[in-house]
Amino acid sequence: MESRLILINLVLKLGVAAAVSSSLVRSKEFKSLLFREERTVRQRIYLVLWFSLPIMAGVWSRISQSSFLAGDLSFETSVLLGVIAGRWAGSLGGVLIGFPALLHGEWAAMPFDVLSGFLAGQLRAFATNRDDIWSFSPFIDQSIFRLIRRNLPRPRLADWQVMFLATIVGLRLVQTELYRYFPKSIFSLESLDNFWVWAAIYAASVAVIGTEIKIFNGVRIQIKLEEQERLLLHARMEALQNQVNPHFLFNTLNSISSLVRFDPDKARDVISKLANILRRLLNASEAFAPLREEVEFIDNYLDIEVVRFGRDKLRVVKELDPASLDVVVPSMLLQPLVENCIKHGLGPKVEGGSIYLRSRVIESKLIIEVEDDGVGMGRPQPGNGMSGMGIGMANISERLQVLYGGAARMTIDSQEGRGTLIRIRLPLVESASSVPEGFYTERSSTRR
Repeated sequence: MESRLILINLVLKLGVAAAVSSSLVRSKEFKSLLFREERTVRQRIYLVLWFSLPIMAGVWSRISQSSFLAGDLSFETSVLLGVIAGRWAGSLGGVLIGFPALLHGEWAAMPFDVLSGFLAGQLRAFATNRDDIWSFSPFIDQSIFRLIRRNLPRPRLADWQVMFLATIVGLRLVQTELYRYFPKSIFSLESLDNFWVWAAIYAASVAVIGTEIKIFNGVRIQIKLEEQERLLLHARMEALQNQVNPHFLFNTLNSISSLVRFDPDKARDVISKLANILRRLLNASEAFAPLREEVEFIDNYLDIEVVRFGRDKLRVVKELDPASLDVVVPSMLLQPLVENCIKHGLGPKVEGGSIYLRSRVIESKLIIEVEDDGVGMGRPQPGNGMSGMGIGMANISERLQVLYGGAARMTIDSQEGRGTLIRIRLPLVESASSVPEGFYTERSSTRR
């Protein structure tokens, strides 16, 4: 074959390999099979089919349309399957990939593909660090440098990537010899009279395998980064949730301590209510809970605060739409809001005041309002301003951002001498299992 035509086919071959591998990793099922360290027999068969079927189509197109020689990636794919999935997957892939060629009379194609997949799979077993497989590159100059440096002054085992490169070149040489002595038994792009074209043919086989591994490894790294981000979000959510409990417990124990000396009976009642609260906190392991449970939780909290302030100085008015009580909200959402109203709004007011709890559903949004008629915050705080609101309110704001992103909004409207209104708008979610994708749905560990 003319040298120029061979070089054009080599370039097309690289393009076909990149296109096929890029298309495969778009599938979630393929990615779940590709990046497993351990696979069942069924999963190996599925992975082999994912790899083999497009390449079988390429071999068939090369046979039916002799001008499209770049579509035949049978050797490279057999090696790739073996090194990624093991020798038996590589062997099975070789059988499937070589089948169209066998039907065309190329009897040596299937045994050679099986041999390539098996040897590559055997080499995989020698890799002490599986990251060496995913970091293989056709540009191995640094690997050779590391090999020389690592073997001086005392020789050590060869570098795995160099061994893999030698295996590819060695198998490609076997293919060349088969084609030389049995030209009709196997297909191979060859140039026996031009050394540079011959070298380009071998380099193309290495580059095809290296390019596909690089594409797969890029997706693998992205998945790992997403997993690390998810774990970081999980840890951050744990920290934010755990931050609520000491803050709430500290303020409640202060309330109890004021009762112990002059009214032990009320102190025991408050301790009993506190025990109910702590029991719920210790048993809760979900990031979300129905609003109904949050209201029941806040009732115990308010009972404690009513004892501390007195019924004539702390009044609670609830206006809750029954349709809103089954909507799922972040756990421990209401307590910091109510605590803020008592501490910053009604606490400084000598005659006390009222707290209003409201909830309603409007246009697929849950609206929660916590309002007091206390002293206000000195000046209006529109938007998401958390300045001067303390750790509890800042915690709520950050939790909403972590859980919902831009889908939730918290606004604060405060007027000096007239009180503060805190309004939260949340997406409508009726159960924790139906939390939209992208929300935090990981189970938290039981709080200690």
